[in-house]
Amino acid sequence: MSAPDLTTTIQKLINQESLPDSYADTVKKTILPLAQHIHNLRQTRTEPITIGIHGAQGTGKSTLTEFLRELLTVHYRIPTASFSLDDLYLTRAEREQLAEDVHPLLITRGVPGTHDIALGQQVIDQLKAAGADTETPIPAFDKSRDDRRPAHQWPVFRGRAEVILIEGWCMGAEPAASDGELMAPVNELERHEDPEGTWRQYVNRCLRGEYGDFFSQVDCLIMLKAPSMECVLRWRTLQEHKLRERAGSAPKEGEKNGESNQPSRIMSDEEVVRFIMHYERITRASLAEMPARADCLVNVGEDHSFGEPLIRQRQ
Repeated sequence: MSAPDLTTTIQKLINQESLPDSYADTVKKTILPLAQHIHNLRQTRTEPITIGIHGAQGTGKSTLTEFLRELLTVHYRIPTASFSLDDLYLTRAEREQLAEDVHPLLITRGVPGTHDIALGQQVIDQLKAAGADTETPIPAFDKSRDDRRPAHQWPVFRGRAEVILIEGWCMGAEPAASDGELMAPVNELERHEDPEGTWRQYVNRCLRGEYGDFFSQVDCLIMLKAPSMECVLRWRTLQEHKLRERAGSAPKEGEKNGESNQPSRIMSDEEVVRFIMHYERITRASLAEMPARADCLVNVGEDHSFGEPLIRQRQ
């Protein structure tokens, strides 16, 4: 059976993601060249390849991943699997234990140290070694419950993946060179809730250790570069406003997340500011240093528009 027409596939994805029709121009300008580059890279290897997609919150990495997976699978006939670092978050119980044993800030999912990296590696290894009929469960995290979904609810990838896409806000991030670099706080959260730098040092050790090993297997690192940290905060705040509009109600006065049997997962603007502070140090560092080493760099405009990808060939 022949592959669907490219235009038809693009329009189907646009409708599926509730994007404007004009996004077709973004696909042609930005996403198709990236898909072609991944296809070319796969042609030069005898083994499956792993693609890392880095982007601060709100840059559009999940949408990019969805389009790349579909285009590679349908039009390039390359079996492609994908998952997010978000789906590797430790369970709520595991993070509660970590918060008790190491530092209270580790209850909040997001930073290095709050993922099950061994689980992610297991998934990659299984996808690469799979036979034609092998079924590989892909982990899934339920943010509405702040917990991992039961294994029987995980999506399943059938067969061997020739391309594995992994997206995440800290994908490919590098650790600070020394603990001394961590001591000057970058925001109020670090200043008041981690005055001794215990949380920062733990996160950095994780980034230097198992996360660094995990990231090192990436054959191509794509970076979606936000214009600034201020843009990231603005985009994340707008996301919460849209969630609130869809839900039809704001958080009740005096009620914060986790204080009721059915807590609201919609954050106030103040809660978003605090939440983003957890991500700020690594996000700022990545914005400063990653553009010079990313294999593919895509600048994201303040209006969320994608620029043409700058693609570098590894030596």
